[in-house]
Amino acid sequence: MTRSTTPSLGTILFFAIAFLLSAYFTFAAVQGDFGLFRRVEIQAEADLLMADLQRLRDEIAEMENLTHRLSDSYLDLDLLDEQARSVLGLARADEIVIH
Repeated sequence: MTRSTTPSLGTILFFAIAFLLSAYFTFAAVQGDFGLFRRVEIQAEADLLMADLQRLRDEIAEMENLTHRLSDSYLDLDLLDEQARSVLGLARADEIVIH
């Protein structure tokens, strides 16, 4: 009784399909819509958005501080003088203005 050492067509086909499926799922896990590369992109975008959010929060805090300093309950004369000079173009009588 002799046995053939060459694999049958069914075995080759089975391993080829298994290899192709594993290659497809590996590719999808790395580069798919929910893959590793997309996760890195989303994390980088989230970091940029958090930095932008912090910048906007700082800007809002600065504006709230300036608004409070010009409110009726608290008046900062230096800030009022600065705003009158920049917005209205006012100058004191003892100042020389050079344009």
